[in-house]
Amino acid sequence: MSEGQAQKAGREGVPDGLWTKCRKCGEMLYQRELEENLYVCRRCGDHARLSARQRIAITADEGSFRERDQSLRSADPLGFPGYREKLADYEQRSGLADAMVWGECTIGGRPVVLVVMDFGFMGGSMGAVVGEKFARAAEAAMARRIPLVVFTCSGGARMQEGIVSLMQMAKTSAMVARLKKQGLPYVTVATDPLTAGVFASFASLGDIAIAEEGALVGFTGPRVIEAAFKVKLPPGTHTAEFQRARGMVDHVVSRRELRPLLTRALTLLSGNLSPQPTTEPGGSAAP
Repeated sequence: MSEGQAQKAGREGVPDGLWTKCRKCGEMLYQRELEENLYVCRRCGDHARLSARQRIAITADEGSFRERDQSLRSADPLGFPGYREKLADYEQRSGLADAMVWGECTIGGRPVVLVVMDFGFMGGSMGAVVGEKFARAAEAAMARRIPLVVFTCSGGARMQEGIVSLMQMAKTSAMVARLKKQGLPYVTVATDPLTAGVFASFASLGDIAIAEEGALVGFTGPRVIEAAFKVKLPPGTHTAEFQRARGMVDHVVSRRELRPLLTRALTLLSGNLSPQPTTEPGGSAAP
């Protein structure tokens, strides 16, 4: 079905939301088939961006994810004009309190702490809440002696929090150092897009660094580099495949291959670990 046919069908009473246009090739995709194909275009293979909830649903074992710090929100540390209103707007649109979701789950039967960023909340920008959630996730992994798995996507540090947001680069990197000192596995997965301060800190420090096919990955966007240095970059310099060829990423995989790869990696990395019981808020131990 062409785009014009799809629009005509919509005018003739077909419910909205049945079709989605691929952002890369323009193919009209039936929504149910797109979901069954993990939001990957059947024609060109483009990996559509996922929300944090969608990512968790296709990654964690069914029914195993237990979210932590769901209501943690920014305190607007600089009193930035209009920031509180912007946060409220994104919260209403995304259903999230900030750009990161974390909790405990199992992947392939292995217990892990899972962290997922959401580009739909202010471009996945990193402020104090993102840094604090990451730190709490790392603390939970250390307390339970289980791996930390992080899905990253971000436009960088959040300008409305100024120096406070930049401090999160050091904070999150220090937490990764503590994880590694204790010999706990840390796995990162780069998804589209991953740039700036997040890429320059915890997103590039994984023991195993994985990326989805075709993801934009790089510190500074190509248009910014071209404008600043008056040079024309060759095609593909800001892709996961480019980073893989230069040693910044260990594996580039399709979305359908990602969960099996994580399962194998966690099995290998978790062999000598002895997971501790989960401690729920209030001190009770969960099985």
